[in-house]
Amino acid sequence: MPTPALSAPLSDAGFTRHLALGDEIDVLPRIFEDDINIAVMRRRLSAALQQSVQAQCQTERAWQLAWLGQPGDDLRADLLKRLPAPEAAGALVEDVQLLAEAMAYLFDTDTVGIRLRLLDAAMCPRFHVDNLPVRLVTTYHGPGSEWLPEEAVNREGLGAPSASKPEIVRDPDAIQRLEAGDLALLKGGGWEGNEYRALVHRSPALIEGQKRLLLTIDPA
Repeated sequence: MPTPALSAPLSDAGFTRHLALGDEIDVLPRIFEDDINIAVMRRRLSAALQQSVQAQCQTERAWQLAWLGQPGDDLRADLLKRLPAPEAAGALVEDVQLLAEAMAYLFDTDTVGIRLRLLDAAMCPRFHVDNLPVRLVTTYHGPGSEWLPEEAVNREGLGAPSASKPEIVRDPDAIQRLEAGDLALLKGGGWEGNEYRALVHRSPALIEGQKRLLLTIDPA
C-alpha cells in the first residue's frame, strides 16, 4: 500500500522520531510514547467494505452523523438507522463498531464520541492543532488528512490568521498525507505534556465533484 506521503517515503525521511508507522495494530499504542505525536496503521479496505462505503457516498448532498456513548448494540442500531443506504451499510457499520471498541479499550473509557461525515469541501483547510488529548482519524473514501512533521512547522503562525503572523508551513515539500484506509491517532494539545507539540494537520482540498467520507473517534 502506498505510504502516506506527498513527497519522500516516510521511511526515508528525517522526521520519523515523531511518527510511529506500521502495518499492524500494535503500532497504535505507541501514541503513548512521549516523542510520538502521530501513530499510523496502514491498512487496505476489503472489497466488501469499499462497496459499503461507496453506497453511502451516492448522495447528492453532504451529510454527517454524530454519536456519543458506549460502543455496542445501540451504536450499531443507530448507524443502520441513520446511514443513507442502510441496506448496504453492514460492512461499514461493523468497521466503525470495531474501531470504536478499540478506542474505548486503548484509552480505558466507556464512552467515545463518533463523527462520520460525507464531505464535498475541505472541513478545516487551514493547518491547525486540536485542543483535545487524542483523536482517531480515518478516511474511507477520497483523499486523507494532511499533516506536518515538526521540522516543517512554524508554530508562531498557528491560531486565527492575521497579517502579522508568519506562514505555518516552513517547507511545503514536507507536507504528508494519509491514504484512504489508514488509521491514525493524532495527539492534541490536551494531552498532558504535549501542550506545545500537538500534531499540526488540515483537511485536504477537494476538487469539484469529489467526495470524502471521514470518520473521527474521540475517547470521552
